[in-house]
Amino acid sequence: MALTNEDLLAISQLLDEKLDATMKPIENRFARMENRFASIETTIENDIIPRLQNIESCYTDTYNRYKDYADKMDAAFTDIELLKKVVMEHSKKLEKIS
Repeated sequence: MALTNEDLLAISQLLDEKLDATMKPIENRFARMENRFASIETTIENDIIPRLQNIESCYTDTYNRYKDYADKMDAAFTDIELLKKVVMEHSKKLEKIS
């Protein structure tokens, strides 16, 4: 039994319809996923990245302030210790005088 061109065309159309019916849900899922990813990407670009840049800027500024004053803090602690000793000595001398 040989298939005619009409038979082959009918089979081809049936297969195309079956393939379209199978592919349509998959295409719909991909379209929804693309929309979700686009929404996530927009949120990241418009909301999260600027916030992260702001946080980074704040931490960088704070770090630079502390870094710039680290040496001065050591000197300040040394000065405070010296002041404590001087005040204690002066307090002892004032007690002896009074």
